Amino acid sequence: MIIGILVGLIIAVVVALLWQRYASFVSQKLDHYQSGRPFDIRRDLNGPILSEGLIYGPLGRVSSRFVGNFSVNWDGDRAIMIERFRYDSGNTQDRRWDLVLHPDGRISAEAEDLVGTGHGRVAGSALVLHYRIRLTEDAGGHVLSVTDWIYTTPDGVLMNRSQFRKFGLKVAELVATMRPAGEY
Repeated sequence: MIIGILVGLIIAVVVALLWQRYASFVSQKLDHYQSGRPFDIRRDLNGPILSEGLIYGPLGRVSSRFVGNFSVNWDGDRAIMIERFRYDSGNTQDRRWDLVLHPDGRISAEAEDLVGTGHGRVAGSALVLHYRIRLTEDAGGHVLSVTDWIYTTPDGVLMNRSQFRKFGLKVAELVATMRPAGEY
């Protein structure tokens, strides 16, 4: 009986690991996004940008809604992106990103609440960025691993899907649109 339970648990863990590795959000590759409207970071993330989105908690329910106003200014291969978020709770959050686009399409990103430097890449119709972020003390002060995927749409709106993980387990997910402010 115990051996049967152990074998069942081992099979369940193996299936879960294989699913995560080959069939989930974290298994995406930039090669999957070679078609579609090409992502040009200097064009698509430039100037004033309006973002609207939702944050889902670990149980998949909406835990927060937000509107973000961004300002992105490029100087050659370097950009400063200023973000101001307004949450449905009434809270606001400001963040400054320093971005560097390398000649091979790699991206480096730094912000005050990042632990270390974020690293990503632009290719095809998508951008992926990996980083570790320290939450504010009122949010627990936890350090989470983040994967941001930003995809182009045919009309130039960007779709952002991000997952936040602690010890490899998903604790939150963000889905947002980003478009030039003043459009629509």
